[in-house]
Amino acid sequence: MNGTTTAVNGAPDRAHLHHEKHPILMEGGQYIVEGEEEAQSTTVIFSMSEEVGALANALKTFELMNVNLKHIESRPSRREAKYEFMVECDPNKGDLQAAIEQLKNKTSYLQVISRNHDEKDSVPWFPRKIADLDRFANQILSYGSELDADHPGFTDPVYRARRKYFADIAYHYKHNQKIPRVEYTEEETATWGTVFRNLRRLYKTHACKEHNNVFPLLIENCGYREDNIPQLQDVSDFLKDCTGFTLRPVAGLLSSRDFLAGLAFRVFHSTQYIRHSSKPLYTPEPDICHELLGHAPLLANPSFAQFSQEIGLASLGAPDEFIEKLATCYWFTVEYGICRQNGELKAYGAGLLSSFGELEYCLTDKPEIRPFEPLKTSLQKYPITEYQPVYYVSESFEDAKEKLIQFAATIPRPFSVRYNPYTQSVEILNSKPQIQSLVREINCHMQVLTDALVKLT
Repeated sequence: MNGTTTAVNGAPDRAHLHHEKHPILMEGGQYIVEGEEEAQSTTVIFSMSEEVGALANALKTFELMNVNLKHIESRPSRREAKYEFMVECDPNKGDLQAAIEQLKNKTSYLQVISRNHDEKDSVPWFPRKIADLDRFANQILSYGSELDADHPGFTDPVYRARRKYFADIAYHYKHNQKIPRVEYTEEETATWGTVFRNLRRLYKTHACKEHNNVFPLLIENCGYREDNIPQLQDVSDFLKDCTGFTLRPVAGLLSSRDFLAGLAFRVFHSTQYIRHSSKPLYTPEPDICHELLGHAPLLANPSFAQFSQEIGLASLGAPDEFIEKLATCYWFTVEYGICRQNGELKAYGAGLLSSFGELEYCLTDKPEIRPFEPLKTSLQKYPITEYQPVYYVSESFEDAKEKLIQFAATIPRPFSVRYNPYTQSVEILNSKPQIQSLVREINCHMQVLTDALVKLT
């Protein structure tokens, strides 16, 4: 991601989150995209009495206020009422705010989840089940051959056509599908080989032990070789077996809110294209070298995977200013993090592990080293066109996770969230029955652990 550093030095890779320098970022963290804007919707969740006609009366409220309803769904409720209803509305037609105010007087519970932030007391929309990622996976900054003028491949029509090919794969992908396999060209494979060869010789001395423990397994199981670019599906299957994480193809940069939301479901949005061959040690945006050499090894580590998911869970429904803070914490950990192991500093951030030049630089005495403290780290400004002047050190992934959980507790949300791995969905915890059910579940787990401990002794 270092636009001012020569290819010889190996500039660091651009992270997946959006950057403030782009003028087309809309308020609320969503990028403008061509075509229908599916994100412009407001979901109202409410519970009512069991009297006959209660739902019909509630829906009449929307009709009287000329609010267009896109989707209506009922489901069993974990609250006092037996059922609750979810109504997806078009916020651009009728007086939705007035309808919500009237509905408050008719319901025992009401919550507003919105993709636009105009509604009073609304919570920004967030995915509740893994298939919901389909709703925003294509809301990216640029598409296919749309490259900046300073991009190495800007004047290369063959490269631009190739980028569109990869973008089309991501655009048509849906949850639960197999990621299409790609036949990379000799030129693309040679570019990968240059990056692979230069980075691999640094890993032993500069990368954290977790990365170095997994890397041989990727070579053995996923085709990591100098003369072969691994397939996303093979790596995704390997990660799923290790930690439950999966890869999902994406055509370009997502907004911070959307990218972090994917992590909550242990889904990592990954590019499939490769940087331009003219500058094999430089890329202005994340490419498959960044994803597979930088991110994938650590996502196979259980502690790091849990840490990444905690950042994602903390982002769900968070106000915009906290999304920015979480994105900054992500930048200084998952992208450019350093840890202390056996008294030595080692790199674990993907932006370092996929950048030959910055991987060497980060462990010298040139940058400033500070301890990772989310409250302070989240306020740190950072450059995106040069090596980082400041890095943050985590004592361990477990320590970083605990600090992040404490930081997440300060985010003003009217609920807590919990990921259910069995249903691959996010549960909103905001009622007494839900908490009681969760406590019973935890007690069962504690009994199993106690029994196992007794048998060991």
